[in-house]
Amino acid sequence: METTKFLLEEKDIPRKWYNIVADLGGALLPILHPGTGKPVGPADLAPLFPMALIEQEVSQDRFIEIPEAVLEAYMLWRPTPLCRARRLERALGTPARIYYKHEGVSPAGSHKPNTAVAQAYYNKREGTKRLATETGAGQWGSALSLACNIFGLECKVYMVKVSYEQKPYRRIMMETWGAKVVPSPTRDTMAGRKVLEQDPDSPGSLGIAISEAVEDAASNETTKYSLGSVLNHVLLHQTIIGLEAEKQMQMTGDYPDVVIGCVGGGSNFSGLANPFIRDKMAGKPLRAVAVEPTACPTLTKGVFAYDFGDTAELTPLLPMFTLGHKFVPPRIHAGGLRYHGDSPLLSELVRRSLVEARAYGQLEVFKAALTFARTEGLIPAPETAHAIKAVIDEALEAKQAGEPRVILFNLSGHGHFDMAAYDAFLRGDLGDYELPEGAIRDAIAGLKGLPKAE
Repeated sequence: METTKFLLEEKDIPRKWYNIVADLGGALLPILHPGTGKPVGPADLAPLFPMALIEQEVSQDRFIEIPEAVLEAYMLWRPTPLCRARRLERALGTPARIYYKHEGVSPAGSHKPNTAVAQAYYNKREGTKRLATETGAGQWGSALSLACNIFGLECKVYMVKVSYEQKPYRRIMMETWGAKVVPSPTRDTMAGRKVLEQDPDSPGSLGIAISEAVEDAASNETTKYSLGSVLNHVLLHQTIIGLEAEKQMQMTGDYPDVVIGCVGGGSNFSGLANPFIRDKMAGKPLRAVAVEPTACPTLTKGVFAYDFGDTAELTPLLPMFTLGHKFVPPRIHAGGLRYHGDSPLLSELVRRSLVEARAYGQLEVFKAALTFARTEGLIPAPETAHAIKAVIDEALEAKQAGEPRVILFNLSGHGHFDMAAYDAFLRGDLGDYELPEGAIRDAIAGLKGLPKAE
C-alpha cells in the first residue's frame, strides 16, 4: 500500500527555531515609537513583553535554541503528521501530488500553541503572573489559555464580539482551561468604552481587541501582553512546522514546487513557508503563495506603510501591508483572517517578490472546504479553507497543463467549532463579500500623517 502519513518520532522534533531575518540581507525597516517616531528600544517594549521575547524580536541569529520545558510541552502533540491527500488528488483527476502538514492535531486544534507555549514559558520564567490577549476566531485565545494552564498563569482574552457570538464553544474551551473571556469591545478598558460610545453595536475587530489587551497589560504591573501573530518572535516559534515538514518531505522523495498557507497576520503561513523560502533564496525554483479573504485583502489591495497594530493607537508603528488601523472588517466567518495588517516580516517577503498573494471570496472558500472534507474526511477551519481553495486551483492548473506539480500546504486548524458556518453554507444562507474599492480608499486615508515606510 502507498504511504499516506509521513511520521517523525519525538526525538526528531527540531531543537531550534529558524529566523529568516538572518538570511534576508540588509537592514529591515525598524518598528517606530508612536510618540517620538524613532525606532523602539527594549525599554519601550518592556511593559508589554518579557526580555527574552524582546531579544528574539530583534535577533539576527539564524537559529534560536528551544528550551527543554517548551519541547516537553510540544510533545503533547508534536511532531505533527505530514499527509498525502491522495483522495483529493483522485477526485480532482490531477497529476499534482498534494501534501498537507496537519497542525489541527494540537490540543487547541490549530498551529497556535507552537508560539503560545513558548510565550507562556518565557513570561513565567521572568515572573509574569497574568497574560492579556485578543483573539478573533478563538484559535489563538484557545492556544494561550492552554499554555497559561500548562505554566500556571492567569489569562484574560478579549474576543472579537462577532466571533464571541458566532463561536460559543471556542469561548467554553478557553474557560475550560481557566481563562476569563470577554466580548470585545468591552467596558473594561478606556479603548473599549470609546468604541462603544461611537457604535454601541460594534461587531469588534482584532484592532480593537488588541487595543484592549495592550491597555490591560500596560496598566497592570503583574500582566504582560501576548500576541498570536504578526511579530517576528511569533513567526520564529511557528517555524517548527516548516522544519519538521522539511524532514518529512525528504521521506516522501518529493520537494514542493509551491508552498501555500492562509494569512491573517502571517504566523501559520510563515511557520510552514519560511524554512522553504530559505531554499528559494538559495536558488530552488519554489513558489510561496499567501491566501487571504476578499473581505479583508491586506496583501492584495492594501498599501505598504507604517501603521498602528491596533485601533486605539497604543502599539508601536509597524511597517506592513495594511488597510488602516481604523478598518473594521465585514462579519465573515474566517475570524482569524480579519486583521487590518500583516506581519512586517511577511510584508517584506512580499515586497521582495519571495511570496505571492491572492484573495478569495467566502463562498468559493467554503465550496473548497466541502470538497476537502468529502475526500480527505477532515473538516477544515474557515481560515484554512482559503489555503485549500488555492491548493485546488493549483492542482487543476497542473491538470490542464498536463504536468506534475508538488503542492505543500498548512492545514492550520480543524473546523469542529465552526459548524454554524458550515450549516449556513449548506443551507444557502452564507453571503459573499468583496471589499469595495471606495471602502479601501476610505480605510487607507486614515494613514495620513504617519511616517512613510521607505
